[in-house]
Amino acid sequence: MKFDNILEEIDGCGWFQVLIVTLLCIPRVILPCHFLLNNFIAAVPSHHCDLSALDDGSLFGNLTQEQRLTVSIPVQEDGTPSSCKMFPEPQFHILSNSNNSDLATVPCQNGWAYDNSTFKSTMATEWDLVCDRKGMNKATATIFFVGVMIGAIAFGTLTDKFGRKPMLLVSYTISMVFGFASAFSNSYTMFGVMRFFTGFGLTGISIISTVLSVEWVDIKHRALIGITGSMAWSFGNMMLAGIAYQVNDWRMLMIAVSAPLGLAIITWWWLPESARWLIANGKVERAHLYLEKCARFNNRKDFTSKIKLEHLSDVVGTDNHNKTYSYLDLVRTPKMRRLALLTGIVWYGVASTYYGISLNITGFGLNVYLTHFIYSAIEVPAKMVVYFCLDTIGRKHCQAGTLLLTGTCIAINIFVPKGQWHVRTIVAVLGKGLSEASFTTVILYTAELYPTVVRQNGLGYNNFMARLGVSIAPLIILLEDVWKPLPEVIICCVSILSGLVAFLLPETHNARLPETIEDIEQTKKRKPIFVSPLEKTEILLKSQKNNELDQ
Repeated sequence: MKFDNILEEIDGCGWFQVLIVTLLCIPRVILPCHFLLNNFIAAVPSHHCDLSALDDGSLFGNLTQEQRLTVSIPVQEDGTPSSCKMFPEPQFHILSNSNNSDLATVPCQNGWAYDNSTFKSTMATEWDLVCDRKGMNKATATIFFVGVMIGAIAFGTLTDKFGRKPMLLVSYTISMVFGFASAFSNSYTMFGVMRFFTGFGLTGISIISTVLSVEWVDIKHRALIGITGSMAWSFGNMMLAGIAYQVNDWRMLMIAVSAPLGLAIITWWWLPESARWLIANGKVERAHLYLEKCARFNNRKDFTSKIKLEHLSDVVGTDNHNKTYSYLDLVRTPKMRRLALLTGIVWYGVASTYYGISLNITGFGLNVYLTHFIYSAIEVPAKMVVYFCLDTIGRKHCQAGTLLLTGTCIAINIFVPKGQWHVRTIVAVLGKGLSEASFTTVILYTAELYPTVVRQNGLGYNNFMARLGVSIAPLIILLEDVWKPLPEVIICCVSILSGLVAFLLPETHNARLPETIEDIEQTKKRKPIFVSPLEKTEILLKSQKNNELDQ
């Protein structure tokens, strides 16, 4: 008997599973509020060189503010004042002769003056992370995602060793403590360190909540549970736009998005450990208790009469419960090695594409709050469509198709003129929805590809590859200074390449979850998930017969 057969007997998508998904939705709502927080806390409002020092010397006399800018700051090609340059001395003759193209300029001498109409305060305005220091502003996102990347490796190992539930509490605690600490940072260096550890903790929430949900649900409802949990991300993403609009001071915004983790810590007590993990690690008694609890919640109280404690250890089918699995087990055997290589490339492409689009929300003729909200709202219908596609065209074709279509949308926008911002916005929003669909698919798909004994390690490794791509994404955006379309060209190529690689992965639709590495190496095609009534009867009769022999 397989674990999936047991889940069918105790109702693999009942009230017990609803409780798990609901409790895990609370922290998952917080994830996008941190992962995309840089769109607001690191926003760069319009700015120009600060002229207050010149004004103190009464050089400007009775000039209006517009005239002061005219004589002090050169004009850019689009007719706006330069953000980073100024004249060494006021050029009063420009008031009568508007040509200033040949005049000498110098970098801003006395800091910058910022437009505070949209943002009361951001990191960029507080620490002057503009002009020659704008790379430091983008680097804050990179630092955060490097923490996420390292956390994926750490939590992947620790969660497979110590269990899903204990490490989930660790990730809650780390995320909340360092999230609050980030808000009270008094220097750029301190903020970078605090954001690194915040990302380190948040990645634990991301990968553990996904695995815990999938491992408690039966095969027929895996896609439903995966999409439902993923919806929490989209709603959290939309909430971020509203919260950031109401709280436009970056320090208070960080506190606002970190506070709900306190509620997540409280609800942690009601979460169960993964029965799959317990059985795979020889903790059969605890697994049996959780399965009994699940059966009671789902009104399947005859569970204990059908499944005896002594036979649970045979469910997973691993020969050595005391064996410790590590990341090396992902590459020890040929098929596992191939699987790790292919999924790593796909995850890198999915994450690079999604965040390359999500972290670049300017240039569409809309304010950042509205653009972010539209980008978030399109994820909901995208996930509804992908839910039906997962069970109709399968996981593999859904994964490859969404990546290829995302790359196509990015390619179209490369050639659409900036002036046609209506067209660019529509194409960009469509591309964003497709990129989210690819992300939703890859999370569920990967959880189904890797066996139970290394599933968390597999997700940890793939999250590492994803965050490697995300860490580079903000820096790729800086390449627009070399050639304006270059970032879009790079992201487009990555999306299309990873989509082609996805065609090389096996299909997992209508297949049982693999339990051991041997299931991957020795089985060419997994057994079908649908068990006939006769097969169910034979399984139960054989189980009862074994029980009688043991007694």
